[in-house]
Amino acid sequence: MFVDSHCHLDKLDYQDLHTGVAEVIAKAEQANVKQLLSVGVTLDAFPKMMELIAPFPQVYASAGVHPLDVESDFNYQQLHEFVQHEKVVAVGETGLDFHYKPETKKLQIERFEQQVQMAVDVNKPLIIHTRMAREETLAILRNGGVQQCGGVIHCFTEDRAFAEAAMELGFYISISGIVTFRQATELKEVVKHLPLDRLLIETDSPYLAPVPHRGKENQPAYVVEVASYIAQLKEISLGEVASKTTENFTTLFLSR
Repeated sequence: MFVDSHCHLDKLDYQDLHTGVAEVIAKAEQANVKQLLSVGVTLDAFPKMMELIAPFPQVYASAGVHPLDVESDFNYQQLHEFVQHEKVVAVGETGLDFHYKPETKKLQIERFEQQVQMAVDVNKPLIIHTRMAREETLAILRNGGVQQCGGVIHCFTEDRAFAEAAMELGFYISISGIVTFRQATELKEVVKHLPLDRLLIETDSPYLAPVPHRGKENQPAYVVEVASYIAQLKEISLGEVASKTTENFTTLFLSR
């Protein structure tokens, strides 16, 4: 079986492409994708996302504020309440993005530090987004004592040195459909060297659909394409990628 360790079920196209979240989950199950983690990016959208996934025990959730959404409403006590929900297994998506929003750098850092503290306090893993902020991301993680809660660098596109530094902090590395893109040459080399016991797979749907679906809306069923490409790169069986990434997901998110 497979797990999509990072998707945004509340952002898929339910107007033209899917009749509802039940159909998306059914398509995933047909592809042997048995568990999903629906990731929150703002506090105001969290209740609606939870309402959407409530009927599905195989769908877990996270609560947090994305670095590109730090100007949205934020209340620390409300976040604390959200992360205590029984379906919530992680804090985030949080982190830093100085590529798209360098002008909010100060606020991004503040929100990131707050969410790191939250994850440590409640002992739930962090889901980290980082872009053009390698040193700052690692510094905040180190200073925040994240070895206590662990986490994942999601949709990984950094270099091997960053991956090794993150893994030294107890983090997992999650690979998305980007690895299937022709120009992702450095990422392919990083994946070849990643230890299987630190690897996760994801879609980040509705974004970043893997080849051969590139250009279309992504969905959890397509995580199998990511796993298949990783198996080719690492010259191992698809079954080994499936079983190990599922085991890693359970260890990180469900074994608290």
